[in-house]
Amino acid sequence: MISSKTFTFNAFGENTYVISSGKEALIVDPGCYEADEIEILNTYIANQGLIPRLLINTHCHVDHVLGNYAVKEKYKIPLLIHADEEKVLRSVKVYAPSYGFVQYQETEPDGWITEGQEIKFGDDGCTVLFLPGHAPGHIALYFETQKKLFAGDVLFRESIGRTDLPGGNHEVLLKSIREKIFNLPDDVEVFPGHGLPTTVGHEKIHNPFCGSNSVVAWS
Repeated sequence: MISSKTFTFNAFGENTYVISSGKEALIVDPGCYEADEIEILNTYIANQGLIPRLLINTHCHVDHVLGNYAVKEKYKIPLLIHADEEKVLRSVKVYAPSYGFVQYQETEPDGWITEGQEIKFGDDGCTVLFLPGHAPGHIALYFETQKKLFAGDVLFRESIGRTDLPGGNHEVLLKSIREKIFNLPDDVEVFPGHGLPTTVGHEKIHNPFCGSNSVVAWS
């Protein structure tokens, strides 16, 4: 059985997740930038006696990768992203200072994750879902047995990810949500990259962008 801890870091209010199975853990989208944020993350991991095994970015916009360097240096674990996010990750060093992140340190990916890939850790595992639209190589982690989806910036509580950034595409994003996420059971919990958790069923009914009341009906 997995457990997860949510941390909200940086000026964008980004959700960083530590997902654990027994004592092994995944660190997903570390947005920790300030020294105190990094310390908060490290203290939790130490206090829980966790052993991080992988660092995963659902996508590589600045707010989700600010802590990549600190995590890799501390725990000596590989960073995995979708191959279509490599250019997105490399671009962060160019624009991060314009957002005030002048001490951002670039980190190289160590490998690629792909649609349908199974990621095992501890006694559990998850499946990778490929969900482009907000970013070209956006992925999510689906824990089928526990009915939990760590969805990054694809689907929020009664909202969706923005599509006006490079590589974004509104219609592709809606397609990802309707064909991949809305085909999951209604009681699957969705843990987004910003804001509060939701469920698939709630978003089908109440999401004004892609729910049953949206202009374009989903099926």
